[in-house]
Amino acid sequence: MTKQVNAHGHGTSYMVHELGLTSFQGQNGAVGPRTGTPVSLVEVTVSCRNLADMDVFSKSDPMCVLYTIPYATEEWAQYGSTEIIWNNLNPNFVTKFVMEYYFEEQQKLKFAVFDVDSKSADLSKHDFLGSAEFTLAEIVSSYGQATKPLVGCKKSNNATILVSAEELSSCKEEVTLQFCGKNLDKKDFFGKSDPFLLFYRLNEDGTATVVHKTEVIKVTLNPTWRAFTIPVRALCNGDYDRSLRVECFDWDKDGGHDLIGVFSTTLKELRNGPGPKNVYQCINEKKQRKKGKKYINSGTIELLNFKLDTAFSFLDYIRGGTQVHCTIAVDFTASNGDPSTSTSLHYITNTQPNMYEQALKAVGEIIQEYDSDKLFPALGFGAKLPPDGRVSHEFFLNGHQTNPYCSGIDGVIEAYHNTLHAVHLYGPTNFAPVINHVAGIAQNVQDGRNYFILLILTDGIITDMPQTTEAIVNASTLPLSIIIVGIGQADFEAMNILDGDEVRLSSRGKVADRDIVQFVPFREFMKEGNFVQSQASLAKEVLAEIPDQFLSYMKKHDFKPAPPPSAPPGYNSLVAAQ
Repeated sequence: MTKQVNAHGHGTSYMVHELGLTSFQGQNGAVGPRTGTPVSLVEVTVSCRNLADMDVFSKSDPMCVLYTIPYATEEWAQYGSTEIIWNNLNPNFVTKFVMEYYFEEQQKLKFAVFDVDSKSADLSKHDFLGSAEFTLAEIVSSYGQATKPLVGCKKSNNATILVSAEELSSCKEEVTLQFCGKNLDKKDFFGKSDPFLLFYRLNEDGTATVVHKTEVIKVTLNPTWRAFTIPVRALCNGDYDRSLRVECFDWDKDGGHDLIGVFSTTLKELRNGPGPKNVYQCINEKKQRKKGKKYINSGTIELLNFKLDTAFSFLDYIRGGTQVHCTIAVDFTASNGDPSTSTSLHYITNTQPNMYEQALKAVGEIIQEYDSDKLFPALGFGAKLPPDGRVSHEFFLNGHQTNPYCSGIDGVIEAYHNTLHAVHLYGPTNFAPVINHVAGIAQNVQDGRNYFILLILTDGIITDMPQTTEAIVNASTLPLSIIIVGIGQADFEAMNILDGDEVRLSSRGKVADRDIVQFVPFREFMKEGNFVQSQASLAKEVLAEIPDQFLSYMKKHDFKPAPPPSAPPGYNSLVAAQ
């Protein structure tokens, strides 16, 4: 999910997204790898206590944003954000920050907490609840949780933030679980209960880390929650004997959820599957002390489904030979401006690349590393073509009638330059033809060995929204991701409809099978005079969701990676057993 937010509640806008590892900045602003080796991968967990209550008719709705100072730089940069927890002054955030820990570096972290007041992604429209700075070493070396006051909130309070870090195991398994409740206690005066479950893993230092929260089932004492899948690493850090604590609550709108009861288990026990061994007494100790021997339980929680799988990573597929193919589509509509004038978004100079060229290099140079032949189909849309001046929304940039391939990104840029001199910019801005073109290719190669990316560069709002929506919904079942980069200063707000992070896209009553679209306005990444850094920031943002979209397709269709050429003993049997 991509959100436009503000680093401190005011000033410049930034882009923050929930991601794993960031890219790193090298000397003089250039992007480059670290020379050291990370000691380990750690998972950072955040909680807050006594947050300021900024809302009049309810409690604050906190979200935490993490900032880091990337390697060899001096400025804070966005790393990620947690979920929003509604009506809660003492939140335990479920979203974790996964980070590489380097012993030899001072890795500074800043946690900023906001009360989310609307759907706006601009943090200046939300209340700042305070921030605190740590180093990762400080958190890693603390006993239990590192605690500091949150400072900077306009409303005086004793708010604190609690941060812990645990080293992650290399376990690659994931477990799917489903539970139901029976005869749970009635907590609501005028109804029954609205139960949900919170799962915690107990850490070696005695603390507990929340790892999953189920949905709320309204007005029932016999709920059946949806099945959920969680990495074994996240659930118990790969330790099947580690204690898991499960709390059952009755949800309340004001955030003051009532505890129904608690039980404990382990992954080792859950592995027995549904049956008497996985029927748990839900115990409320306060009620038990009050009723004494008359108390039996506050209901039972039963395991309905259990499945343990190997969680293959994006790199597992790439190492196994899966190819990522990128098709590029460029907007040649008249709204870009006359290419011969300096105000045009297509204006070409010898001194600096325009935004179309920057975007092509930023994304293409990364994607081409995953494509063995380095050949890119390159399309154009929205122009009048010679010799008859017909308008086309799907033509080949290299001018060939049947072969759209360009050699490398430099070949695409050369074809782009040649096209600007050959066509007449026109319109309207239609996306559906190029989406259907790539979808047609992906339709014929659903073998788990190929995945397709369509990169669309455009300066304006599309004019065929119903047709584009239908094309995306139809393509959502295919091995395809679509990246849309907005070029220029147009109002791209309507584009967020296609980026189905908040609401899954639908057309003619059919809902998209997966979220396959990522939209990013390039202007958010423009750094005056620093084209390399602009390109690096854009590439990181637009490619952030590709691995997850790729894996969602492979998992949904049960495609497993082929063994790498030098597969270790037993790899083939491991894959075959899944």
